[in-house]
Amino acid sequence: MTWRPKLELTVQTSAVGDFTVVAVSGEVDIVTAPTLRQLLNQAIDDGGPRLVVDLTAVPFLDSTGLGVLVGRLKVARQAGGDLRLVLTSERLLRNFKITGLDTVFKIFPTAKEATAHGL
Repeated sequence: MTWRPKLELTVQTSAVGDFTVVAVSGEVDIVTAPTLRQLLNQAIDDGGPRLVVDLTAVPFLDSTGLGVLVGRLKVARQAGGDLRLVLTSERLLRNFKITGLDTVFKIFPTAKEATAHGL
């Protein structure tokens, strides 16, 4: 018998100045990425196109999750905003460097620093 833990993704949002900070917790993969996409779309609709996605509590992010972030970045920028990332995990940072996405996203070590910089 194989036991697999229930894959959960939790998201908390808060307003910080002109930004909506979206704190994500859990693995972002092919199973949970659609939920993240929906929640980020909702955050853009409710709070505007300036997002900070805090991934400090995300131990794993696959290519589907990267695709969700790239897609929401495009949506935010088309609406005159931005999507910034908070990353501290060397493993996740390596994924962004390997894919070249570290040059596409503005990446910060804390949400406070991400919201302190203007567009």
